[in-house]
Amino acid sequence: MLDLEGNIFSESKGWRVKKEEEFGRVAMRVSTVSIIANAVLTVFKLLAGALAHSGAMISDAVHSASDVFSTVVVIIGIRISRKDSDRNHPYGHERLECVAAIVLATILAATGIGIGYSAVKKMAGGDIASLAAPGVLALVAAVVSIGVKEAMYQYTKVHARRIDSGALMADAWHHRSDALSSVGALIGIAGARMGFPILDPIASLAICFFIGKASYEIFMDAVDKMVDKACDEETENALRECAAAQEGVLGVDLLQTRVFGNKIYVDIEIRADGEETLKKAHETAEQVHDSIEKNFPKVKHIMVHVNPGEV
Repeated sequence: MLDLEGNIFSESKGWRVKKEEEFGRVAMRVSTVSIIANAVLTVFKLLAGALAHSGAMISDAVHSASDVFSTVVVIIGIRISRKDSDRNHPYGHERLECVAAIVLATILAATGIGIGYSAVKKMAGGDIASLAAPGVLALVAAVVSIGVKEAMYQYTKVHARRIDSGALMADAWHHRSDALSSVGALIGIAGARMGFPILDPIASLAICFFIGKASYEIFMDAVDKMVDKACDEETENALRECAAAQEGVLGVDLLQTRVFGNKIYVDIEIRADGEETLKKAHETAEQVHDSIEKNFPKVKHIMVHVNPGEV
């Protein structure tokens, strides 16, 4: 391989390593912030719920505590997914991040079901009017929780998109579910103080459906990344154009892609001059390989096959 091509390959590989390192740093930083914020919020809401005699706020505190566990799952999933390829896993461990996202989606769904069940139980119990009105501190805690959790959702979502992490995006939605839970608690607490305690279970039931929708979307996204689903059409067209633009390529006969975790694997057949030497055909294939790897950071592996053609 020519020195120029070797330099391109080395630069591409070095840039890819930097991206992997950035992925790890961002994921760990966001997860650490999440754990600290959730731990502080859990203690605050537990104290507020106990002092203000609010069962809704205590339940909301338990929900926040579950977020600490969820983020730990994210950290474990991301750390394992970043392990290098080995003999038993020659294609790497990226799919284990999808496993973490599925675990989080399951936790999210269970949380939504628990909120919905509690709401239905209260509505069917017939003793809503007898519930004691909570104190003002519970209202303050609910407002603080909504602000903090929505901020955490936005913060985590931005970084999840930046590094394309399904597990981190699942954790972001867990923050949003906690914010929605706190909205339900706020409505319920305010309603109870105004003489309308029925607002609490109604709001909780609505939140249950929203959380269920989010958990379903996270689950399906993770499953798609585990079953070799093809890339979107826009990405495939860009890959074709990149390959076709290389010197010596007469056309692209076949392009197949599959999403593997948050990475892309590419199988491509190009057409080159059939009268050229094997060495020249190999150099053309290497040029296509290096160009795609350099211009598409999510592409982890490329297999290039050369078909003979006529100029």
